Amino acid sequence: MNERAPRQAIALRYDGQKAPILTAKGDDELAEAILAMAREYEVPVYENAELVKMLARMELGDSIPHELYLTIAEIIAFAWHLQGKTPSGFELAPAPAERDITPKAL
Repeated sequence: MNERAPRQAIALRYDGQKAPILTAKGDDELAEAILAMAREYEVPVYENAELVKMLARMELGDSIPHELYLTIAEIIAFAWHLQGKTPSGFELAPAPAERDITPKAL
């Protein structure tokens, strides 16, 4: 007997201004359809069963809870990095100037 847990998937939308919003959620076949659409549109997929369970309790159109801001922000930042994107107004700090740290002879 195969007692596997149902496959779950959620999708979030983030406009860069407000908290991300739950735009899709589903189990089994619907989860597979959500993942297929993400692949079709080259949306990065992040797998974390515990996070999905927490987000799946939300209603469609809900903003993510404040307690998950940092976690979701890190995931979005990494996904943007993979796609070569940066938030508007973001500037990388210049690399520090190289210094000679070779010990000087006494």
